[in-house]
Amino acid sequence: MRINDDFTRPVIVHAARQQWVASPAPGVERRMLFRIGEEKARATSIVRYAPASAFPRHTHTGGEEFVVLEGVFQDEHGDYPAGAYVRNPPGTSHVPASKDGCTIFVRLWQFRADDRAQTVRQPGEGERVPPRAGATAATVLFDDGHEGVRFEEWQPGASVTVENIKGLEFLVLDGGLTVGGEMLEPQAWGRLPAGMALQAEVSGSGARLWMKQGPLLHENVCAF
Repeated sequence: MRINDDFTRPVIVHAARQQWVASPAPGVERRMLFRIGEEKARATSIVRYAPASAFPRHTHTGGEEFVVLEGVFQDEHGDYPAGAYVRNPPGTSHVPASKDGCTIFVRLWQFRADDRAQTVRQPGEGERVPPRAGATAATVLFDDGHEGVRFEEWQPGASVTVENIKGLEFLVLDGGLTVGGEMLEPQAWGRLPAGMALQAEVSGSGARLWMKQGPLLHENVCAF
C-alpha cells in the first residue's frame, strides 16, 4: 500500500472527512494520511481507540511519535490526556490502550536509525519560545538539531508565514486556516517539501497546530 508517498510534492489531507478503517485490533480504527507498506509500514495516521480497546504488546523497531487529540491514551507507563506529546524511539515497547476511548495522531517507522531520544510532554509542558509574527504562543516539544517539533497558537484573522528549509509537516489541532484558497479544519494534515513555505490565513476562531520541521524522510531512516 502506498499513500502520499511522493515527498517532492505538497500534500493536504482532510482527515476528518475520511472514513475510519479497521485495524487488526478490535475497536481500533485508522484514517491513513501517509503510508508505505501494509500492516508493517512507514505511516502517518489518525487512530481512534474505542472504550476498553487495546493493542497487544509490541516493539516499535522503527520508532513511534504521537499526539493525543481527544480522550486519554494509556499504556503501562502512564496516562496521556489530550494535548500530550510522546516520542518512543526505536527499540521501545508497550501495550497501548484506552479505558474510556481516545483519538491520537501517530507517526511510525520515521525515526533515524541512531535516534534514541525518548520524550514525554504532558499537556502544558515544553519550552516556551517567542512566537512568530501572527502567533500568540509557541512551545517547543522536541529539537535535536535534526528535527524540531512544536505546538503553535495563531491569532484570529492573522496572516502567518512559516519558512521551510528542511521540510515541513503540520496538523491542525483546533480552529482553522486557509492555505492556497483551501480551508483547513481540525485533523487537516499537510506536508510541504523543503523550500516551500507555509503561507496561511487564520480563521476568525484562531488556530492551534502541531508542526515538525526537518527532512520529510531522514537519509538514515530505520530500515524495515
